[in-house]
Amino acid sequence: MRRTHQKFCKVVEELYDRYISAIQAGANVGVMLQLAEEIDLSPALLARMILEKYYEKHSEEGAEPVTKSFITKLMKDTTLIKDKDLAYEVYLCIVHDDQYGSISDCIKHSIGQEYELRLQRIVKDLNIPFRDEEHLRQHGFDKTPDIKLEIPFAVDGFIVNWIESKALFGDKEGHNTYFKDQYLSYWNRFGPGLVIYWFGFVETLELRTEKCIIIRDDFPTNITLMDPTSIEPHPLAS
Repeated sequence: MRRTHQKFCKVVEELYDRYISAIQAGANVGVMLQLAEEIDLSPALLARMILEKYYEKHSEEGAEPVTKSFITKLMKDTTLIKDKDLAYEVYLCIVHDDQYGSISDCIKHSIGQEYELRLQRIVKDLNIPFRDEEHLRQHGFDKTPDIKLEIPFAVDGFIVNWIESKALFGDKEGHNTYFKDQYLSYWNRFGPGLVIYWFGFVETLELRTEKCIIIRDDFPTNITLMDPTSIEPHPLAS
């Protein structure tokens, strides 16, 4: 979808005209779904493109500007779309698309929560004390990993202070965005950590990124736990 999106953006006018012609000719419902299947494009993405083009062509003086947030609002609530045929076509595209749009967002959110709980169960079974996101937010942290370890452990000699669960495949573009928006903030606050891409990641991702994180596709089995009782006090400590 990312690879072909720009190509379809260049011909959105043509796609819009094909949709309008089909509606005016009295075609059965599902025009956008058929068009999306024909050109091999996400139905919800096609619906968004045509919806935006429609409002650009039918904008009225004093009406809300056709911004990205405005189109997103219409996609979330198709009853707000003033053209009833367009509203139903957009709705059909949304409910039939499990790869892009609000339905897929709900699916991804649910899967993400499932794997966060899985991570917590693993850490609990290992009797490793930790704090979760909710606890950290209650104590004033604005940037919170899924798990903040109370006692760090080591993986292949790399010290891990926190763990972030990602129930997705780690590609370069997504990873770079997460690193900038999340991982770097965690590192600044808590030190180095571990990121788990449960569905794998591209081989070009470095296993260590600027000594801030390590990346795995499962919870590591070769961890070294710290035993605080074995640490001898410094001879100058009072």
